Amino acid sequence: MDTTSPSHADAFIKAGTLTEALPWIRRFQGSIFVIKLGGNAMVDDALLQAFADDMVFLATVGVKPIVVHGGGPQISRALDDRGIPSEFQGGYRVTSTEAIPIIRDVLRDHISADIRDRINSHSDLAVVLSGEDDGLFSAERRGAVVAGVDVDLGHVGEVVHVNPGAILRLVEAGKIPVVSSLAPSGDGSGLLNVNADSAAAALAVAVGAEKLVLLTDVAGLYADWPHTQSLISTITSAELEALVPTLESGMIPKMSACLDAVNGGVSKAAIIDGRLAHSLLLEAFTASGIGTEVVAS
Repeated sequence: MDTTSPSHADAFIKAGTLTEALPWIRRFQGSIFVIKLGGNAMVDDALLQAFADDMVFLATVGVKPIVVHGGGPQISRALDDRGIPSEFQGGYRVTSTEAIPIIRDVLRDHISADIRDRINSHSDLAVVLSGEDDGLFSAERRGAVVAGVDVDLGHVGEVVHVNPGAILRLVEAGKIPVVSSLAPSGDGSGLLNVNADSAAAALAVAVGAEKLVLLTDVAGLYADWPHTQSLISTITSAELEALVPTLESGMIPKMSACLDAVNGGVSKAAIIDGRLAHSLLLEAFTASGIGTEVVAS
């Protein structure tokens, strides 16, 4: 039998990949991963299906994934269709009263439902939740500081309390929660639009996650952007804390979320390139990993 044919060579590579993954699979069995889905992986059909497949793979090998998602491009399109302008300050969407029900509809009834259906094409695993359900999130309004000036972001909040009971029951039952990040205000004044990166970090801390992974549209954190050879593979929380004020505004919420998660007891947080199919599996189950990993100092 010819064992040097291209088909056999490909098979050997795949077998090698599986054996490389084995110790990592054993290590993470029973662990909770909180994965924030964002960027190009949310608008590219093939990437979104690959992500759904990865969630099923994780669940099959004994990891317990929780998905938190954003929806920036979809929300912007929906607001534009209704003549509502989109404005960003300090990396956050300025959110008006009239925008809230539109954002809620896009996040829960369209994006969450689509992710659920893609996962459930394999098996009945995914369950849709939002910060409103079972008191999962409670939030308070937040602003932003841009160029030293305080900016009012409207109905934008940050999570100040997480009630993980319902979501942990789903996880223990073998389900994959798919969470959107609108959250009720703790003072009863209505819903607040919460940045999905920071919501994912708060949830990761509350459920005792082993890992927080943020999928985005960059390869990771760069020490000297735009020099791509300056990609940082690992950074400590102390090093990141010093670096955050120097980052581009769009990266600040993401890296702040990683910092909050690690400082809150999550073992590791990572930002990886969601433009690459199955990048999550490379990050979790290979020795070299991918993207930028944040660890405690």
